Amino acid sequence: MMALGAVRAARQAGLQVPRYFSVAGFDDSPLIAFTDPPLTTIRKPVPAMGQAAVRTLLEEVGGTPAPHSEFVFMPELVVRGSTASQPRARHSAA
Repeated sequence: MMALGAVRAARQAGLQVPRYFSVAGFDDSPLIAFTDPPLTTIRKPVPAMGQAAVRTLLEEVGGTPAPHSEFVFMPELVVRGSTASQPRARHSAA
């Protein structure tokens, strides 16, 4: 929601996203791809997180102590229309 607010504030200031700056959000939702411009976001692997939680819970309920360790999940960058590519650095011939 904050990223969408940033896009709105930019428009109110007469700036275009992503022409003048890029905006990215976090925690993708199904509707965010339909905003104007579609919002680049970081998507959490919710199904994998849920499966790990259920598996750990079932092991505990079944009498197998679950290891007390951290689970690490890799988020996914979903690039959409609210971000622009970085301009390439120009190299001058010396």
